[in-house]
Amino acid sequence: MSSENLIFIFIFIILISISSGNCVDRNRKKHYVLVHGACHGAWSWCKLKPRLESEGHKVTVLDLAASGINMKRIADVDTFSQYSEPLLQLMTKIPSNEKVVLVGHSFGGMNIALAMEKFPEKVAVGVFLTAFAPDTEHRPSYVLEQNTSSEDLDNEFAPSGNKTSMLFGPEYLSKKQYQLSPVEDLELAKTLVRPSSLFIEDLSKQKNFSKHGYGSVPRAYIVCTEDLAIPLEYQLWMIQNAGINDVLKIKGADHAAMFSKPRELFNSLQKIATKYD
Repeated sequence: MSSENLIFIFIFIILISISSGNCVDRNRKKHYVLVHGACHGAWSWCKLKPRLESEGHKVTVLDLAASGINMKRIADVDTFSQYSEPLLQLMTKIPSNEKVVLVGHSFGGMNIALAMEKFPEKVAVGVFLTAFAPDTEHRPSYVLEQNTSSEDLDNEFAPSGNKTSMLFGPEYLSKKQYQLSPVEDLELAKTLVRPSSLFIEDLSKQKNFSKHGYGSVPRAYIVCTEDLAIPLEYQLWMIQNAGINDVLKIKGADHAAMFSKPRELFNSLQKIATKYD
């Protein structure tokens, strides 16, 4: 074989390697936006965030209004849109040529649905982690109103302006949300949860999420088999009702999958994200 041919082959191999490397890099490095559930905050992603970042991903966690270290009080948050404002503000700052992997846990599914409705072009995929997943055929409150299987136990409910506020009690957290999670994480939750709301009163008055907005964005659902707060049957009903086809399952995960099964959750998100640009 001539030296010219060897040089050509060598250059060809280098170009293929660079191309493959760019492809892998593009598939691997995503921007994840993680949205917590009711009464929780950005702190609930403390185990997942470093796992994703260790793989080179960009990860944004935030506190919704009156959550985590956000200075607002739930009494001063009148609407679901106001509650979601930190997420919506973040989405406005996402460059027009960038798409994020939007992950919502529990009630956070409603927040990411609103972000998908308003910024469909900026979301590669919306991931519902054992979360409320609305449809486009009913009012946004519909999917919340169908969950009649949960027990209140020691949760606290109180009138708060035009809504009902709620605070998860330690018994509820222990028996319904964190029953399979490490005790240290349960104690963390007991310490950091804050009063919140499901804003059902407000959501019952809002327009349906649209097919050209929320309904146009790819959606995935991560099922947690041992969730007692949003039971398995209810998760499966929401998946069918919302028409979600991309479904993964984490066996042995309670409601707080980011604490009870962080490695499996990381793997599930990686698997979903690699499907979408």
